Amino acid sequence: MPVPDPFLQGVARGWRVLDASRLEADPVFEADVIIVGSGAGGGVSAEILAGAGLSVLLVEEGSLKTSSDFENDEAKAYAELYQEGAARMTKDGGISILQGRTVGGSTTVNWTSSFRTPEPTLSHWAEAHAVTGLDAVSLVPWFEHMEARLGVSPWTVAPNPNNDVLRAGCEALGWHWATIPRNVRGCWNLGYCGTGCPTNAKQSMLLTTVPAALEAGATLIHRARAERLVLEGDRVVGVECRGMNATLSRPEGPRLHLRGRHVVLAGGGINTPGLLLRSKAPDPFERLGKRTFLHPVNLTMARFEQRIDGYYGAPQSVHSDHFQWREGVTGPMGFKLEVPPMQPSIMAALFGGHGIESLARMSRLSHSNVVIALLRDGFHPESQGGQVMLRSDGTPVLDYPLNDYLWDGVRRAYLAMGELQFAAGASAVMPGHSRARFSPSWPDFREQVKALRYARHDVRLASAHVMGGCGLGDDPRRAVVDSHGRHHQLANLSILDGSLFPTSIGANPQLSIYAVVACLASRLAARLGA
Repeated sequence: MPVPDPFLQGVARGWRVLDASRLEADPVFEADVIIVGSGAGGGVSAEILAGAGLSVLLVEEGSLKTSSDFENDEAKAYAELYQEGAARMTKDGGISILQGRTVGGSTTVNWTSSFRTPEPTLSHWAEAHAVTGLDAVSLVPWFEHMEARLGVSPWTVAPNPNNDVLRAGCEALGWHWATIPRNVRGCWNLGYCGTGCPTNAKQSMLLTTVPAALEAGATLIHRARAERLVLEGDRVVGVECRGMNATLSRPEGPRLHLRGRHVVLAGGGINTPGLLLRSKAPDPFERLGKRTFLHPVNLTMARFEQRIDGYYGAPQSVHSDHFQWREGVTGPMGFKLEVPPMQPSIMAALFGGHGIESLARMSRLSHSNVVIALLRDGFHPESQGGQVMLRSDGTPVLDYPLNDYLWDGVRRAYLAMGELQFAAGASAVMPGHSRARFSPSWPDFREQVKALRYARHDVRLASAHVMGGCGLGDDPRRAVVDSHGRHHQLANLSILDGSLFPTSIGANPQLSIYAVVACLASRLAARLGA
């Protein structure tokens, strides 16, 4: 029997959901609040603001795809559900960036890992970035609220063999490891979270907060790119949007004119700064788009005699913070260890190689394991992240320089991951590097890593976590918005998404966005309702 599709059921009941590409020319929409983006920040904001009795207009550049559309098909999902067809990269091509672009944003396609913001991160924000009211104690009730709302709890099923490599290696070496909390209910343990959940187990914004907002009377317009904010003095008086074409590659459809007394930007890191740049928003201290962070990810691949089959089962259920804070908050770059899901398309890209070499690597996929390191950027003076800028066509791109501080973190992460995989019983391990080979032993691997050239395009780097670019803090000389998410120069503009963060999180960021935005959106609802 097919799994019921609650979103389509809601649409059939009368939810107001509009496809911008099908609207008549130049429609005008009005609401109390316009929210740009329907991911972690936009979805939570929409539920809270609509639930407070405010009229809400929710705008999404991507298309509406629901569980009825999700088929565990990588090629289809990457083309339909990700920014730039899953081909988004930094300006120089040095880092691949996976971001969602669909109703629910990245929450529709992420791997469900849900961590509270580490206390050292929040303390650093207060001390170094003048952030107030978002300390570890103040956020506890918001974490608890969003965890209950989204079913976040430690995964109780045994880890799949890919995750179990991480557990076994950590135990053999005496390193920290723990079970990852996941935002799922009734999970079927399929392993294809990155292509959209066909069983509605993943508690994404597509299944939870966006439907709640629609049930409360909000309007959702999808396939609509917010091109610019209309500014008059210190206020935003409108948002100009345009319908997207069939492939979501260009805004070629009807122009939409949105009017509201308050505007919330929640397009995420890269897109939110990009919209402000296109709009020529005031930026007297040149902070806009600066300090954009990625958790740059490097990886190692291991071969095992036993089957791993890392494409089945919960993608991430074990992690290690052994190297996250051991050098201090502001010392050499710390990193979190996890594993990725190992579907063939994404692995072919990560494994690298060409022709016979690529075929040989992929032929061993069922007996392979991959470990990744999430490098914690933004805490050290030599880790300034990147800068969002505009291409000639007005689309945003992230310029993220790679320096010796980052390369030192990459090298140390390679060594940690290789040692772990050999400790877990790997027969050979290879760093993710264009000039690398499989090493048959830990001493050989260690020497190989020391001899590698650390340079752009040689080291395979990727990221699924974009943070910053509109950093918050109470000093307008150093921040785009204040600690309430209010723009320092535009009186009726709030930013409520991951672009708020003044550094990276040091953990998968979705739960941090949920909790921080729930706190700030609740404050906004109280102000607007007063």
